[in-house]
Amino acid sequence: MNKIKARPAPSPASKESLRLWLRILKVQRMVEAELRERLRVEFDTTLPRFDVMSALYRYRDGMKMSELSRALKVSNGNVTGIVDRLAEDGLALRVPVPGDRRAAMVRLTKRGVELFEAQAAAHEVWVHEALGGLEGEESAMVTRMLDHALTEGDDDAE
Repeated sequence: MNKIKARPAPSPASKESLRLWLRILKVQRMVEAELRERLRVEFDTTLPRFDVMSALYRYRDGMKMSELSRALKVSNGNVTGIVDRLAEDGLALRVPVPGDRRAAMVRLTKRGVELFEAQAAAHEVWVHEALGGLEGEESAMVTRMLDHALTEGDDDAE
């Protein structure tokens, strides 16, 4: 039978860290739900579709589907369906990769760029509103504190 190792009792600081973690999760869920709803209502789109357009916007020359799925940390299948619909809507374009018959580069069309820019501007305002209108220095302070937690707890910090 496995014995349960005795652990040190949680400190007051660890209790506060747990409260912080739960609050971060609650805020993340609240902001994400708000963004999903506003994207649906105001642009008749989804958050995953917005995320794909955002990645393609950053890589104007295009991305291979495998690069896109890696960048978004989702499966190729998830990305393929979204890219198919973007292409059907005239917002994205697949361009064959010379020398690789199976690969295609995906990029936004001019119309896709214009629509994404409108969505991104609205998205930025919505995030600000959802975070209770934290002013610049308040947001910067919280960001610095979370960056510190990232660098202390994760070698993959972005």
